[in-house]
Amino acid sequence: MIGVIAKPEDESIVAEFFELFKTPWEIHRPGRKYEVALCCGELKRRDIDADVLLLYSSEKTEFDTERKIQIQGRQKHPTFSYAGKSLPIYDQGVQFVGADFIAYADPVQNQTIVRVGYDLFREVRFLLTEGQPEENAASPTLDLHIALLRDLITGSGLPLVEIPPVPDGYSFIACMTHDVDHASLRRHKFDHTMLGFLYRSTVGSARDVARGRMSAGKLWTNCVAAAKLPFVYAGLARDPWLGFDRYTEIESGKPSTFFFIPFERRPGSSKAKDGEAPNSRGSRYDVSHVAARIPKLRAAGCEIGLHGIDAWSESSKGRVESERIAQFSGAREMGVRMHWLYWNENSPSELEAAGFSYDSTSGFNGAVGYRAGTSQVFKPLMANRILELPLHVMDTALFYPNHMNLPQNEAWKFMTPLIEHAESNGGTLTVNWHDRSIAPERLWGDFYVEMLHRLDARRAWFSTAMQAVSWFRKRRAAVFENSKITSPQGDGLPNLRLRIHQQRKARNLPEKHTDTGFQGCIEVTT
Repeated sequence: MIGVIAKPEDESIVAEFFELFKTPWEIHRPGRKYEVALCCGELKRRDIDADVLLLYSSEKTEFDTERKIQIQGRQKHPTFSYAGKSLPIYDQGVQFVGADFIAYADPVQNQTIVRVGYDLFREVRFLLTEGQPEENAASPTLDLHIALLRDLITGSGLPLVEIPPVPDGYSFIACMTHDVDHASLRRHKFDHTMLGFLYRSTVGSARDVARGRMSAGKLWTNCVAAAKLPFVYAGLARDPWLGFDRYTEIESGKPSTFFFIPFERRPGSSKAKDGEAPNSRGSRYDVSHVAARIPKLRAAGCEIGLHGIDAWSESSKGRVESERIAQFSGAREMGVRMHWLYWNENSPSELEAAGFSYDSTSGFNGAVGYRAGTSQVFKPLMANRILELPLHVMDTALFYPNHMNLPQNEAWKFMTPLIEHAESNGGTLTVNWHDRSIAPERLWGDFYVEMLHRLDARRAWFSTAMQAVSWFRKRRAAVFENSKITSPQGDGLPNLRLRIHQQRKARNLPEKHTDTGFQGCIEVTT
């Protein structure tokens, strides 16, 4: 059991942190003996009865003076190193003499004392509210905070019980999603999208071949698609962007989620200022234009969600938008991802009031990685029920010229660490591959197929977004009761895992653990 000493205003942060690090804990009760006491800030009490005392603070404290812990310096936004990875700190951090950001004080009455040079819950608050900047997108910062705390406990000679974010029988969850922005090329006539298609299919593709970024075969495919455009408009050739059947074929047995736009030609309200967003944000289709395709997607196990326009800013508009999608999908529960990833600090409460089960907007337009610093589904701090399924990979972020602008072979340098982290840490890897991205002129389908193969080889559970969120709700509902854990069962989802981390007799020894799948109730023995 971990006894947590934190500021009263941080207790909601503490509770959410320990939904992500699912291990027994409680707010510290004076007079009770704990295996671990975790304190953030100045330690006011000196009679903490715990085998291990972990003190996190970004300030020089009286405790440091008493225990003769020497501080080398205090720095704003430092980057520390942990387990061979960069650990960015978004507030203040202190470095200790002869160490980096962790110092071990002399034991007192056999109590192990560890001093960590930042405020853990202040960092967690920042990550779950503001999120990381794009330059730190590659860092799973929140997951590293959890891993560090786990290592400090087991490295101090204690065993640890945990329900990891890993479905039993799998390594992690893979959520393949599709924002449907341009369901049909035929609906674009002499606008910037059509003209862009013609340019990128011909001149742009020829330039990419010359630069070694595209094969001659893809150039030919794009040029043929451009030549067929008049026949597409005349209804004599297949619309190359109407590719839902192709996705269900590629993903056979791997259900995905499609987010559809509710209303045509509505740019919605502006994120930056009062008034409307740019006209280019308004789509040239809406869900009614693809209604005939939805039953086939549902039959393939796919989920239908909302690609919201104004739901992020006003719950009443969110309800109207979700009702429009439900009219054609028949869904009683619905998730949302905002078009152009529009979002502000009030969005979780507005989306929750509109009745959405989850949101999947937390991500980057111009980078791949971890905006909230985690691969886990989490509850936004300004909400009571809605969960956030973080978005990690977007095709346009990888390949668009005004974003990362990567050739496909170089994109794997950024994708592989994300897959490896998911395999070792659990959680989800959420991918957004737009509806038209496997068609001319993008032709990113071969990369997508290879991604599916690599995820499959790493034993991912391919789920819809709603299924992934439901599994995390099940994990959140698990309760530690003395020597038992109880959890929901009979929901058709993979079981949870009980993980027991063995104690380490020395801090430099490798971590070892045993896993047991369970549902319902399980006895815990360490």
